[in-house]
Amino acid sequence: MSTTEKEINVQVKKGSFLQENSKSLLFIAGAIVALIGIYFWYQNVYLKGRAEEAAAKMYKAEQFLGVDSLANKAINGEGGFPGFEAIADEYANTKSANLANLYLGGIYLRKGEYKKAIESLGKYSETGSVVADPLALGLLGDAYSELKDYKQAATYYKKAADKASNKFTSPMFLKKLGLVNETLKDFKDAEDAYTKIKTQYPESQEATMIDEYIARAAAQVK
Repeated sequence: MSTTEKEINVQVKKGSFLQENSKSLLFIAGAIVALIGIYFWYQNVYLKGRAEEAAAKMYKAEQFLGVDSLANKAINGEGGFPGFEAIADEYANTKSANLANLYLGGIYLRKGEYKKAIESLGKYSETGSVVADPLALGLLGDAYSELKDYKQAATYYKKAADKASNKFTSPMFLKKLGLVNETLKDFKDAEDAYTKIKTQYPESQEATMIDEYIARAAAQVK
């Protein structure tokens, strides 16, 4: 084969590669555009519609929430209205489903079904709420405490107290942290938790008798 023929052959091959590659690039670019369109539709139409539907159906379960005798109705629903369990399952990725998991955790805890409480609370995603986020962590602490897994309970009570430092939830969970630390015979950490209540939240209800708790824990520190 002459030099000229070789050059022509190489050029043809190069041209063929570039042509095929350009087709692939066009396909990829088109696929990306389509995926972006699907994403925006999913976020702004599909999820928005599901979120509104879930919120509209949730009010009945919330009516049953505060009454122990109606706990099963809150979980399972009634008369065509879904309960928190169905909302959490069917409307995943919505705010209502997330809140339903928090509700379920609290209900199961009241019913003494601690493993179910942990399962539901484990599905809750933080929202930035200064009340709901620490509450979810604190309820996990309660569930583990009831199961006598005090190390896990202490971990979650500490997270709950630190999550959104405020005079409503933090002193409550600091006191629970102190109590489980006493159970674990970790009296220094118990004393520290009680002392935080006294110094950081002196106007809280938990601070009223906290000197007795501090003294009790301090007496055990070696």
